[in-house]
Amino acid sequence: MKPACLWILFSFGIVCQGCSQANTNNEEFTKKGITGVGGNCEGCEAIYESRLPFKNLQPTDTLPDFFKPGPKIVISGTIYKADGHTPAKDVVLYIYHTDQSGKYTPGKNAAGWERRHGALRGWIKTDQNGFYRFYTLVPASYPNSRNPKHIHPVIKESGINEYYIDEFLFADDPLLPADEQSKLNPRGGNGVLKTYVKNGVLHATRDIILGLNIPGYPKGLIKQ
Repeated sequence: MKPACLWILFSFGIVCQGCSQANTNNEEFTKKGITGVGGNCEGCEAIYESRLPFKNLQPTDTLPDFFKPGPKIVISGTIYKADGHTPAKDVVLYIYHTDQSGKYTPGKNAAGWERRHGALRGWIKTDQNGFYRFYTLVPASYPNSRNPKHIHPVIKESGINEYYIDEFLFADDPLLPADEQSKLNPRGGNGVLKTYVKNGVLHATRDIILGLNIPGYPKGLIKQ
């Protein structure tokens, strides 16, 4: 590894855990809990393809592109329970996005959903304070399209099937629709990121509320 990369590793305390993926014993999680939450979600089952078992995931992950050329970004926040106030620990967040060419490029010998989602994927489990963080590059928009840049997120909380929330978007993206920042009923809360620069790296914060505007979410959890 180059000296510059080592400096970044020590400076930011980066954890690399999602750089390669393979099936683990996480399939067991699909057999438990309430199902039918969130509606149809093609590809959400990719959350179970993490290289590490869920119990070993950390609050921080680094996607494989972070040390490649491109606009580096650190995204962090707190995931709250459905009451919107209590930090939610041990929630798994799966993210994936396009590379700098705007494509979901799989890695060599890709298997499972990596063939569709590409190699730029990560898995995080919130700590006792509901905190999460990941390091990556700002993705590119799809080639020859008007689609804004985005990062796909999928949530898995205890006792409930996996479900998607609104994408991470970028407030300064010229392709972002004007009404996106005031979108009604965003899944999990507003996903539009306002970035700032610190030590030459972009930073952004997004807090997430479990079950917010998620179809079929158990009302009993919202009242707790």
